[in-house]
Amino acid sequence: MNTKSQLANLGLFDARVPRYTSYPTAPHFSNDVGPDLFGDWIAEIAPGSAVSLYIHVPFCRRLCWFCACRTQGTQKDAPVEAYVDVLKAELKLLSKKLPKGVTLSRLHWGGGTPTLLSPKLMEELSQAVFDVAPMGEASEFSVEIDPNEIDEDRLDVLAAVGMNRASIGVQDFDAEIQKTIGRIQSYDVTRKAADMIRVRGIESLNADILFGLPHQSQARMTESVQKLLSLNPDRVALYGYAHVPWMAKRQQLIPSDALPTPQQRLELFETARKLFQWDGYAEIGIDHFATQDDGLTRAQRAGTLRRNFQGYTDDPCDVLIGVGASSISKFPQGFAQNAPATSTHTAAIREGRFSTSRGHRFKGEDQFRSRLIEALMCDFRIDADEIRRDYGISQSALDEMFNRANHDFDGLLQITPDGLYIPEAARPLTRMIARSFDAYDLSKAGHSSAI
Repeated sequence: MNTKSQLANLGLFDARVPRYTSYPTAPHFSNDVGPDLFGDWIAEIAPGSAVSLYIHVPFCRRLCWFCACRTQGTQKDAPVEAYVDVLKAELKLLSKKLPKGVTLSRLHWGGGTPTLLSPKLMEELSQAVFDVAPMGEASEFSVEIDPNEIDEDRLDVLAAVGMNRASIGVQDFDAEIQKTIGRIQSYDVTRKAADMIRVRGIESLNADILFGLPHQSQARMTESVQKLLSLNPDRVALYGYAHVPWMAKRQQLIPSDALPTPQQRLELFETARKLFQWDGYAEIGIDHFATQDDGLTRAQRAGTLRRNFQGYTDDPCDVLIGVGASSISKFPQGFAQNAPATSTHTAAIREGRFSTSRGHRFKGEDQFRSRLIEALMCDFRIDADEIRRDYGISQSALDEMFNRANHDFDGLLQITPDGLYIPEAARPLTRMIARSFDAYDLSKAGHSSAI
């Protein structure tokens, strides 16, 4: 494969496709799922089973310009304190519906900036969570930590309540790039945060870094990755910056003429990828890297790697419950999303009801196609035996789907009696290949660049 030219001919540098952290993707959610159905799905969880819980804290002390998450800025503590009261009330509503004996496999606090909570609020929130369900065996409690918004006292509390994995957003260490994206965070501040985390016995550390940012070059990317590697993270997410100023208005502050071209984005990704591989990290899916003994690497080897709204995971649970404004839950029956606006979410909880505003009830081929797409995103292959066994599809129907996808990509895919496989040279196309198995109309949603 003459990589760049063939990738260009297949549309890699022009396509905009989903990241496939869910199927169907969130733009296809509707108001068919509301509070009553969400409550029913909670009640149908098997007693004594394990579930995962996500807590969303949408507040930040400052709003980074590059970020497209649902967040709001505040310099005062009062809105945060009021929001934590709402979270505690929502957790009480959840406890009334949740069957007995349920434990937590994964607990994640995300945002926004969860670490802007005071030590007292952290203690209150963690206690409210554990009043609903305790952590189970081999469980994981992770928190997104802003190095600019953390101190000894807050880390003491997080360690005391059981946090055993921390996640730090880096984005890029270059000063000019940080200024351009509105995220000032020095290497020294980040190093200090990592050291404070580890001195408390929290050995598992995630880090996020972006490619495709304004003014990024291969030299700058190399320097930032090498600095990141000096922190010895267990996992790294190498995300492509999604410039969507029509959706995230704050991104209008970022000069579009300083952004790298799609071809340059691929070069930046490959530069970082090689550095992680040279340092001994295993490549996980399309954009993650992990140490050889990390849970993600073990899951990949075992064929149990999964994908959810946080990216790649080794979480075995089939239920993820989202708490807080805009949080999304996943059940075997479908998806349910809380009201995105904090005010609307708050009003619902104070009235004693869940704020579920939209979602999707699985129907037709949803779960079948979801598994096909997840298998490609996680393993770069679809196991024909597994699909026939679990979804009752005939080999001839599966072959027809495989051949159609292969035709769309100039025969680059490998099809055997065992299934379909994406060769390494074609893996930059993975999200586009996954789109071949997507039955929904993608023209209804604005997605990010395929690279």
